[in-house]
Amino acid sequence: MSKNVSTPLLSEDELGHLAGRFKLLGEPMRLRILQAVCHEPRTVSQIVAATGSTQANVSKHLALMAASGILTRDKEGQCVYYGMKDKLVMKLCELVRAQLAD
Repeated sequence: MSKNVSTPLLSEDELGHLAGRFKLLGEPMRLRILQAVCHEPRTVSQIVAATGSTQANVSKHLALMAASGILTRDKEGQCVYYGMKDKLVMKLCELVRAQLAD
């Protein structure tokens, strides 16, 4: 970060929201789910297959991620599709990954 740029302090409410977002992303299964849906929306069964987890486990994480605004949830007939809503989450993951590679 540049020393010339002053970042304003976050309010307690903002700090809480930020910590909640990082906490949500701190679970490896949720990161696997993000990988599964980052390019196109997928059904729960497709996400289960992509992550190698159980439907119950995936569904629990999908509900949390959709409620937090990270994922979209669209029902088409009998199928529910989950996709990326917050594209900045993937950018954040890419930035952290690049930093880890250095």
